[in-house]
Amino acid sequence: MTVDVIGGGLSGCEAALYLSAHGINVRLIEAKPIWRSAAHKSDRFAEIVCSNSLKSTVETTASGVLKQELAELDCRLLKIAYDCAVPAGSALAVDRDEFSSRVTQLINSRSNIEIVHAIADRLDESRPTIVCAGPVCHDALTKEIERLTGSTLAFFDAAAPIITADCVDMEHAFFGARYGKGGDDYLNCPMNKEQYLEFYNALISAERAVDEISCGVFEGCMPVEVMASRGEDALRYGPLRPVGFRDAGKPYAVLQLRRENAASTLYNLVGFQTNLKFGEQRRVFSLIPALHDIEIVRYGVMHRNTFINAPQAIDEDLSLKKAKNIFIAGQLCGVEGYVESIATGLIAAINVERMITGKDTVVPPEETIIGALLRYISAPHSNFQPMNANFGILPPVTAKKADRKRFYGERSKCAMDNWLKMLL
Repeated sequence: MTVDVIGGGLSGCEAALYLSAHGINVRLIEAKPIWRSAAHKSDRFAEIVCSNSLKSTVETTASGVLKQELAELDCRLLKIAYDCAVPAGSALAVDRDEFSSRVTQLINSRSNIEIVHAIADRLDESRPTIVCAGPVCHDALTKEIERLTGSTLAFFDAAAPIITADCVDMEHAFFGARYGKGGDDYLNCPMNKEQYLEFYNALISAERAVDEISCGVFEGCMPVEVMASRGEDALRYGPLRPVGFRDAGKPYAVLQLRRENAASTLYNLVGFQTNLKFGEQRRVFSLIPALHDIEIVRYGVMHRNTFINAPQAIDEDLSLKKAKNIFIAGQLCGVEGYVESIATGLIAAINVERMITGKDTVVPPEETIIGALLRYISAPHSNFQPMNANFGILPPVTAKKADRKRFYGERSKCAMDNWLKMLL
């Protein structure tokens, strides 16, 4: 039996590696290098196209709890991410080139993974298939998914620029993390009120690359200029919030730069996803005092993200309602975020393996972040939108407010432990 895994992104690679490790032959179908979307720059597997942050590792955050759950499930990509980590305070950020290189090497080392470079335009409903084509899948595959599900949805996503470390004027920047969380993991670029207002006015009037965005933007990855247009202080309550820096005086606004690679030669602009034209990015961002000689090595871009109308199309186990041999995973199934995508790829692979061996498919308990996400995306919604890991999708608790986050994590671990014992 051979399983088709369509897409060599994060979810597809996790699915392929799980199945391979369980003795199942995999045909990994990847469109690159035959075709690449505007968001992709590399021909390697598991390419990270937006921020290099996989979010918090803190046990009292939903992202941290999700990582704990994946660790218990022996998630392969999470292990690689920790091996490729760069300093980012309490967040897990990776050297994206090293990460994709290691995943590619691991995929290539598996003798029972056949790599096929092709554009998938037809899904065989008679054979086990996991579709992990990502949020910018080829139009031909999008049409095929529409045939099987009845509809697709889309929103626009954006990525932040990456700059050289050498271009930062250290007379106008300082190392440190908000509230001391992470030591000197971030490089901070402060602005006074006059400097901020000059930057703000230039930003909201700058020329954008995409004039009309008919299907909206994702709130969790909003272009900085769209956020700024909501009000003069919107950025100061968002990515430029000037709090948590005890030894920096009282800056009016602070842009944080996060290391992009292990050598610390590149930084990305935290929270500065953008849809500005390339020349406008240089002009506007150079108004930040520390970046007056900005050197951008990868410009911010906006791209279409495609996702299915999951409540109408899939069940909790990620299989299609109308074609039970086909599973949808990654951002295509309606989750948002790198780690969330990895999680769905792993669960889809677990269920395909169980289906092949004659067992019922499974879903983690609703008290876990993974289980709650799967239930959220498959439950009826009148206006479905992609969902990140968060505590709001979990069953509520009666603990005191100060203890709730810790309790969510403890309850999740207990539920996951019991579930894994049941599966053995």
